[in-house]
Amino acid sequence: MEFQKTPGWMDWYTGPSKPKFKLPAGAVDAHCHVFGPGHEFPYAPERKYTPCDASKAQLYALRDHLGFARNVVVQATCHGADNRAMVDALVSSGGKARGVATVKRSVTDEELQAMHDAGVRGVRFNFVKRLVDFTPKDELLEIAKRVQMYGWHVVIYFEAVDLPELWDFFTALPTNIVVDHMGRPDVTKPVDGPEFELFVKFMREHKNVWSKVTCPERLSVSGPKALNGEQNAYQDVIPFAKRIVDEFPDRVIWGTDWPHPNLKDHMPDDGLLVDFIPHIATTEEQQRKLLVDNPMRLYWPEETF
Repeated sequence: MEFQKTPGWMDWYTGPSKPKFKLPAGAVDAHCHVFGPGHEFPYAPERKYTPCDASKAQLYALRDHLGFARNVVVQATCHGADNRAMVDALVSSGGKARGVATVKRSVTDEELQAMHDAGVRGVRFNFVKRLVDFTPKDELLEIAKRVQMYGWHVVIYFEAVDLPELWDFFTALPTNIVVDHMGRPDVTKPVDGPEFELFVKFMREHKNVWSKVTCPERLSVSGPKALNGEQNAYQDVIPFAKRIVDEFPDRVIWGTDWPHPNLKDHMPDDGLLVDFIPHIATTEEQQRKLLVDNPMRLYWPEETF
């Protein structure tokens, strides 16, 4: 099947630099995706965008180039609840990948078990209205209770302004919760302002809430170049991510977000994204927790001692 990319779609960066920052042994890229390839794994009819292809082989080549040992492949919204491309990437990884699925209420216990056996360890609930159609909260709560039996967690994707209205639902979820991209804070607002303080309060009051301190390229207004000419600064994002790492060092994870869907401004160099890490996790202990200990505890608990 032939798919036409969404007009203006930005393809992923094909020549990433080698990071200056040396990742700790066993580091996990805990947020990335595969797209298709469309001829093998068709994109969902209800999708809001049509991406470029981004295969498992290309993802794992990037893993090796950057120096990661493992990946967590998160179901992309362009595939809807058809998890075949993601599951295929897990099965092909030789145990080096785990996954996060999107499922509907109609999913069977047999399908959940098969995904678990393939390496799926979570489900994703998306509340970003421009990306997905709304799913009733009672349906999502029912799904969360079903996957709890497998020891899975729930990944939630939302924007900061929507946290007040989603708070009661999130706090009713029975599993661990992992927030994508710190709840997409508005980095033009103060890091100690009321909007981000609410997110910090959410994590502080609920010990089952984790955060991905990811996607400075999505959140930044200042962009990838600092005023002094240094690359990959994304300086306006650093205070937000660093605050979460400093306060919740045992409940943070990090990932590239390759192949960076729906970016409009620029396509980041993944090597430079890795070089962002020591600005937000400034000690070796923080870096090891962020990149190794925490994702291993969440996705490979059987290997965590």
